[in-house]
Amino acid sequence: MNMHNYSEACALNQQVIAEQLAPIFAQSDSVLEIGSGSGQHALHFCQAHPHLTWQCSDQTQWLNGLIKNIADTELECIATPIELDVNARWPNQQYSLIYTANSLHIMNMQSVQALFSHLNSHLTETGYFCCYGPFKYQGDFTSPSNKQFDVWLKNRDALSGIRDFEIISELAKKQQLKLISDIKMPANNQLLIWQKQA
Repeated sequence: MNMHNYSEACALNQQVIAEQLAPIFAQSDSVLEIGSGSGQHALHFCQAHPHLTWQCSDQTQWLNGLIKNIADTELECIATPIELDVNARWPNQQYSLIYTANSLHIMNMQSVQALFSHLNSHLTETGYFCCYGPFKYQGDFTSPSNKQFDVWLKNRDALSGIRDFEIISELAKKQQLKLISDIKMPANNQLLIWQKQA
């Protein structure tokens, strides 16, 4: 398969993420993925969990390649990808799981806040929000390479950068989300799992 916007990082991390999220996938039926990119995570996860209805999404500039990638598969559980702008355009639907990977450090902080502001209304009663990527803890990077990565991000876009776990946690609490797991992952990343509280 000739994949548009192929990501080597996705290829490397998809199995370890899948292993950690297997219990969450088992409890879920509908998934909204924010910032799907190439769709590699959706394809990998849904092969093992075909009961899921997976909705890929991304911004306009990435959407055509994503749509073509999904159309080239035979997985009926993945819906046609949609445009999603965290600051404005969201689907009028609730999901049992909202998932995003390697996105918060790419967004500016206003967009991060906008993403979190929509979580409560777009999750089912006990739905999950799962977020994968690098984070800082008490202002400290978890590795020298993450510190260098943050410099690279800010040189490219001064409003981007690795986010503080504590700030993200406060945004989640305002949406009635309780942190149930903070899992250390390979390549100095974390997998954060929240669940909506009734």
